[in-house]
Amino acid sequence: MDARAARAARAALDGPFDPWSPAFVADPYPAYAALRAAGRVHYYEPSDQYLIPHHADVAALLRDRRLGRTYLHRYSHEEFGRPAPPPEHEPFHVLNDNGMLDLEAPAHTRIRRLVAKAFTPRTVERLRPYVEGLADELVRGLVADGGGDLVARVAEPLPVAVIAEMLGIPEADRGSLRPWSADICGMYELNPGEETAARAVRASVEFSAYLRELIAARRKEPGEDLISALIAAYDENEEVRPEGPLWKGGGGRRAGRLSEQEMISTCVLLLNAGHEATVNSTANGWNALFSHPEQLAALRAEPERLLPTAVEELLRFDTPLQLFERWVLDDIEVGGARIPRGSEVALLFGSANRDPAAFAAPDTLDLARADNPHISFSAGIHYCIGAPLARIELAASLGALLRRAPDLRLAAEPTRKQNFVIRGLGELLVEC
Repeated sequence: MDARAARAARAALDGPFDPWSPAFVADPYPAYAALRAAGRVHYYEPSDQYLIPHHADVAALLRDRRLGRTYLHRYSHEEFGRPAPPPEHEPFHVLNDNGMLDLEAPAHTRIRRLVAKAFTPRTVERLRPYVEGLADELVRGLVADGGGDLVARVAEPLPVAVIAEMLGIPEADRGSLRPWSADICGMYELNPGEETAARAVRASVEFSAYLRELIAARRKEPGEDLISALIAAYDENEEVRPEGPLWKGGGGRRAGRLSEQEMISTCVLLLNAGHEATVNSTANGWNALFSHPEQLAALRAEPERLLPTAVEELLRFDTPLQLFERWVLDDIEVGGARIPRGSEVALLFGSANRDPAAFAAPDTLDLARADNPHISFSAGIHYCIGAPLARIELAASLGALLRRAPDLRLAAEPTRKQNFVIRGLGELLVEC
């Protein structure tokens, strides 16, 4: 890196890139542009991470097996030069670290193979009538009341109900899922504080205890749901024979084993990931549409033609997951800069999705954009297993709102959550 580039990089990091600033959280995209212009990799001391802002580099590193979501399959904390988590955080890490998102092969491969049965294109497509019917019901309720909070009335309940239905969570228990999820996901922000950690630990304990009881009940009386199918995989002498509305057409071959902790962690991951991204994509998407009335008018005029590309463009334009982290397991080089083993890279999805090297006019919302290689669902072995279902949910809620609330409009300035990594709105008040 020459002296001019080094000065530009320092200016980008010392100036607009400030993930704890309300102004940055409101609109991080100018800061990303400065980072991209300044270079391909930047060490950011406040979070002890190497920031990767370019689309090509982010896409490549997501697939690079020299990086991992964990390092514990190869190194101890001491060998890797990283401190062990504080003992008081153990309940969170036991829960988080046994989910497939934070595992590498072979554990990741084994668990993902089991869970993937619930998310095949054919299985997910069978859920479409249920998802569309529920979206229509939620929107009809919003319209009947003349409007309300789009987040609380539509964006949140739809994906929570769908993933809870798949797992077999009783309807009466679903009210706790979103608060537990929000508290756990607070730990995915940069440098979470002790108060955030305490909430995450408490939620981890409560969520785990609830699922342990539910799993025990399903062992006694299996149902036609994903938890029951995972229980079957818990016993190596059992064959997984998925049946019922979520599993019709499933196989009968041996699928491997899950420990009870892996089962609990997998369920929490599916519940959290299964709705967090969809909730925030829905809210961010409508916020973008209200900010671009000409695009909203075009979508209302031709919903059938534009809806498929609109879903992808809204996912790209204001990405619900702005950053994804990887540990460097072996030395790598990016743009001539060496990143040593033991480092952590922060792959900036939000920046990659606005990179002019990958997208024409990247700061323009174009609902008809055909060439759209966004990475909002990640890539490589950790590509979002629920992406097909998320797309159906987003299209269902968007379509229902276009159809039943053709005059939907903002009733107040949206309220944005003060989170950087998981980007979303706290409230989006609308009138019908």
